[in-house]
Amino acid sequence: MPTQAFDLAAAIAVLERTPALLDAWLRGLPGEWLDDRTEGPESFSPRDVLGHLIGGERTDWIPRARMIMERGEAATFEPFDRFAFRREAEGQSPAELLETFARLRGANLAVLRGLDLRAEDLVRQGRHPDFGPVSLGQLLATWVVHDLSHLAQIARVMGKRYAEDVGPWKAYLPMLSR
Repeated sequence: MPTQAFDLAAAIAVLERTPALLDAWLRGLPGEWLDDRTEGPESFSPRDVLGHLIGGERTDWIPRARMIMERGEAATFEPFDRFAFRREAEGQSPAELLETFARLRGANLAVLRGLDLRAEDLVRQGRHPDFGPVSLGQLLATWVVHDLSHLAQIARVMGKRYAEDVGPWKAYLPMLSR
């Protein structure tokens, strides 16, 4: 299957929609939709996903993009703590998490646009602590797919709440067996 070249404008189009999508989807839902289920010990509930996305906005995407632009491979990214959000999000309501995520994402997209990236910038290399050399384009593409992965995760976790209640239709709902 042929692959499409990374397109920054198309990537931003997805990234800028994630906060509003999550807000429309999750705001005001009863807690049992947001807190009760995960897909196992290393996975997240919908509320956890909000905290995790906030952590990424603070410490991952734009800080790493800046590092690539300013230092290239001369410095290694700080490892990302996937679970740091648990300390940061403690005591915050889902509405507060949604608002924080929207604010941080908006600020990060403003920074990204302000970098005025060109095709030659997207091939610039940084150093990941596990993968070694990675390009700015790969980092930005990962940011988009990361959002989409967590949106799919939220849908699966929420759907599994009624996994037994759907009866025989479970055979037609592949999200319930994943």
